[in-house]
Amino acid sequence: MDYSQIITIIGSVFALTFTYFLTRNILKKKEGTPEMIEVAEAIRIGAKAYLKRQYKGVGIFFGIVFLILLTLSKFKYLPIFVPFAFLTGGFFSALSGYIGMTVATKSSARTTFAARDSLNAALRIAFSAGLVMGLVVVGLALLDISIWYNLLTFYYKAKGIGIEERLRYITSTMICFGMGASAQALFARVGGGIYTKGADVGADLVGKVEAGIPEDDPRNPAVIADNVGDNVGDIAGMGADLYESYTDSIIATMALAYAAGLGLKGVSLPMVIATLGVISSIIGSFFVRVREEATQGNLLKALRRGVYSASILILIFSYFAIIKILGKEYVGLYGSVLSGIVAGVIIGFFTEYFTSDNYTPTRNVAKASLTGHATVIIEGIATGMLSTIAPVLTVVVATICAFVLPGGLHNPAIGLYGIGLAGVGLLSTLGITLATDSYGPVADNAGGNAEMTHQPPYVRQRTDALDALGNTTAATGKGFAIGSAALTALALIAAYKDHVHILGGKIDFSVMNVRVLVGVFIGAMYPFFFSSMALRAVGRAAQQIIEEVRKQFREIKGLIEGKAKPDYAKAVDICTKAAQKEMVLPSVLTILLPVIIGVLLGTEGVLGLLVGALTSGFAVAIMMANAGASWDNAKKFIEKGNFGGKGTDAHKAAVTGDTVGDPFKDTAGPSLNILIKLMSIVSIVFAGFIIKVSLFK
Repeated sequence: MDYSQIITIIGSVFALTFTYFLTRNILKKKEGTPEMIEVAEAIRIGAKAYLKRQYKGVGIFFGIVFLILLTLSKFKYLPIFVPFAFLTGGFFSALSGYIGMTVATKSSARTTFAARDSLNAALRIAFSAGLVMGLVVVGLALLDISIWYNLLTFYYKAKGIGIEERLRYITSTMICFGMGASAQALFARVGGGIYTKGADVGADLVGKVEAGIPEDDPRNPAVIADNVGDNVGDIAGMGADLYESYTDSIIATMALAYAAGLGLKGVSLPMVIATLGVISSIIGSFFVRVREEATQGNLLKALRRGVYSASILILIFSYFAIIKILGKEYVGLYGSVLSGIVAGVIIGFFTEYFTSDNYTPTRNVAKASLTGHATVIIEGIATGMLSTIAPVLTVVVATICAFVLPGGLHNPAIGLYGIGLAGVGLLSTLGITLATDSYGPVADNAGGNAEMTHQPPYVRQRTDALDALGNTTAATGKGFAIGSAALTALALIAAYKDHVHILGGKIDFSVMNVRVLVGVFIGAMYPFFFSSMALRAVGRAAQQIIEEVRKQFREIKGLIEGKAKPDYAKAVDICTKAAQKEMVLPSVLTILLPVIIGVLLGTEGVLGLLVGALTSGFAVAIMMANAGASWDNAKKFIEKGNFGGKGTDAHKAAVTGDTVGDPFKDTAGPSLNILIKLMSIVSIVFAGFIIKVSLFK
């Protein structure tokens, strides 16, 4: 075992150990009054019941795919380890989401109760819960990568295979376990997104618009389902999503190291940088704290301080890692890492600019509500479309820099390795970046708990401040996830090209190759088709919730007056069944499409498909995520008292915008960043099969 592997294992153990102490510290805090505990327990039971049902369904899918992969390996299309790597990728992805969600559901009531004492105490609990999610993801990912790397090294070394050929076998096998993580992530994102937004849209349209009751009002039968959805979608779903991005970026870069001729040292470097990122994230987390009764700006600065501190540390650490591992002649690769880290910061800034009500774009969306529902929809979509410019240009510049700085113009292979390393750099501080995102649902649930248990106004005021901050950080987190997906997918496409060459296949890159062109058109279309399926699924789930809430308001005597309790379990059950049913078709089609195109159009058709899906999916994902977040924060800007405040026609128009934006930002948009990576990995896994059976040779 080389020293880099020892460092990686130590980093994994360090992250998971720190997570244990964080969790223990959270659970030492008092959960609150009996009423707070009751609400939190209902959410916890609903979330666990949903995940249990989801994992059963996904388990059947994984069993079927495992048998298919096992059959392909028997006929020598795949190494024998691939089916088992597929299972572990899915297992660890699911495990990271489950652990993060469990801790989050145990933290929301504690955050509410801590808000009775101070804002900073509440912030520390909510942020610590988010940090658990971030560190579990990176800890388990590094553990999974280390296990497979060392297992495969031992196996191929025992067979007497030389180091160059051994690295080729190891990296081509390891990149396949990313398919398991990606498949699980897509199921988690799509299913969780349908659940949370079906509940949210239904609760808002009947509760706020028709009944005129506040958000999170305990009289609303869908309010528990809405809070459950925050956890299964924005925590379990986001955790599985970024686990997949994190592992894919590291493994794709390891595969590109072999093609670049960097040998064992090049394979080790991304793992070492990722490990140093874990240490940087933990150190950065200690900078997240505020003074009492801090403003929204100060709360945001506190979280930024943690993220920026971690980013500066990884910039310093990665320089010395590159010099130590590869030597000074490869210092240009530091420019690649720097490109990725800076790109992440810039994408986060512009995401915040277009989604926060502190800035002009979202305030313009709020202002548009003065003239009705249609104008607020138009302004929100226009804002989302405009917001694509900066992230796309940022990724373009980062890609060029990551390719050119290490010498890609003279040696394209080292340039492609630089692009992979840029993705690793961007995701290196995932531990703390994901914490700022996962913190949001905890704060949101805390606010709901305060409303449902009738806490004093100052408690709700503090939880609202944390919730408003969570909306901004959640939008920034989604922008970060989408940006990282673009760089990771670029590295995976490069790895696909190399993998086809290793297997003896050929790819004609000519733009005039009709198979490439056809693949590009289909790839550019598919994100729209996928988004249509996801949005319509949310619409159908919301319709069922709306009918159920109306029915309970109509049939349960005294409910609207607050003299009777609603049937929360019924709404939870409706959302669970709808999510389980609706998530299957989009997920399975995404996995099958690269194989179908490969059989019909060959490896060039698949390459075109991946390029089309990446370019189209990246832009559509940004547009949807930012438009949805802008609508959401425009509504909250009005609820603060601007443009007439709650209950006005402007507020009703803004609520409509928010309900349209909900499935944009929490279902379709975030799922697209998984889609573009999953299609790339499926293409790599089935490349050998496609080369043999394709209609085009």
